[in-house]
Amino acid sequence: MRILIADPQLSVRSALKIFLLQEPDLTVVAEASDSQELLAKIETAHPDLVLLDWELPGQPIETVLPSLRAIDPQLAAIALSGRSESERIALAAGANAFVSKTDPPARLLTAIRVIQLDHD
Repeated sequence: MRILIADPQLSVRSALKIFLLQEPDLTVVAEASDSQELLAKIETAHPDLVLLDWELPGQPIETVLPSLRAIDPQLAAIALSGRSESERIALAAGANAFVSKTDPPARLLTAIRVIQLDHD
């Protein structure tokens, strides 16, 4: 599965990348630090999944998700946030899943695997 990590913090992107690279069937194809960069990289990197920080700078995420799907209708998105109250809003806006940044890493991997099964 090809993954794009969209988070404003380099340290978070790096930690996620190191974690994901431990899985032989997951590949990080791009990173973005804001919504503008995210939209541009979707078109060039062609990921299957976006790990999307819910507070990503730029456009409101509620408008970014439809833009992502306009570029690639099959694209899956997992919303990430340290604020658990964002879950309902993220799912209502069209995220496939929500994972709190305070959850154990295994929770993120489980969400990725569920999406991977849906896309196979």
